[in-house]
Amino acid sequence: MKRMIPSLLTIACLTFGMASAATAEEVVTGLWKQVDPDTGRTGAWFLFYERGGVFEGAIVKTFPQQPGEAPNKRFLGLVIVKGMHRHGLEYENGSIMDPRSGSTYNAVMHLSPDGHTLIVRGYLGISLFGKNQTWYRLPDADYAQLDPAVKAAHPMPGHPAGAPHPAPRSAGAAPAH
Repeated sequence: MKRMIPSLLTIACLTFGMASAATAEEVVTGLWKQVDPDTGRTGAWFLFYERGGVFEGAIVKTFPQQPGEAPNKRFLGLVIVKGMHRHGLEYENGSIMDPRSGSTYNAVMHLSPDGHTLIVRGYLGISLFGKNQTWYRLPDADYAQLDPAVKAAHPMPGHPAGAPHPAPRSAGAAPAH
């Protein structure tokens, strides 16, 4: 009996550990790309972050839509997804702005259980009158490709390239101790 107790404890700990890992849900924070379903071209990259329990998403990289066209840099850093409240894999009560027109719509989002796809739905009035877009998660390492000004405005928590830089000291200032 004394030999069985350590074995049973080990099995219980392993079972509890696996159950905890299985119930951990993915979160929307991180980098995403939006792909035009008609052309297959990437339109933009977005960075989602959490602020005070509310999730927002900013445009952090744009791509040309026609060969030879330059990326549209005027949208960089623009927060277009605002006010999303998380309920498991669902994000509700938010809004999304069309950066081309400036129009704002109600929005909901659904994150896949594996955390790799995000369904973003913008709508007027009721969700029935809306449109879905599927966005795809990018590796955190892609954050290093972003413009330094965008990274300064939208640091990615936990990413070395997104760590805030210390403020420069003014000339003649005494070093802090």
